[in-house]
Amino acid sequence: MDNARVFKMPFASVYPHYLTKALKKGRTASEVDEVICWLTGYTARTLAKQIEQKVDLATFFQQAPALHANANKITGTICGVRIEAIDDPLMQKIRYMDKLVDELAKGRLMAKILRA
Repeated sequence: MDNARVFKMPFASVYPHYLTKALKKGRTASEVDEVICWLTGYTARTLAKQIEQKVDLATFFQQAPALHANANKITGTICGVRIEAIDDPLMQKIRYMDKLVDELAKGRLMAKILRA
């Protein structure tokens, strides 16, 4: 899948997949929201608004208040690709979010997920 197609995907269509993944592993929707808000700077209210407005992933990250200062500490692989090696800044942010949800679903402690 090329990046342009991914960037045009509505966040509202990706979000339910994050929820399903986490809920199947015993985590909660509020924990999913917490990791997304930590990464992007959205509040629970502004995150819900982004979902309601069905913004695409590019717009979702453009309108994000601020990427967390510790986001660059998110490392590892997602879909077989090292996050640190991703050249496109927007794709890297999307993969950061994927990785946080993966860690949540794998049962990692919230303090470690949030790089505290």
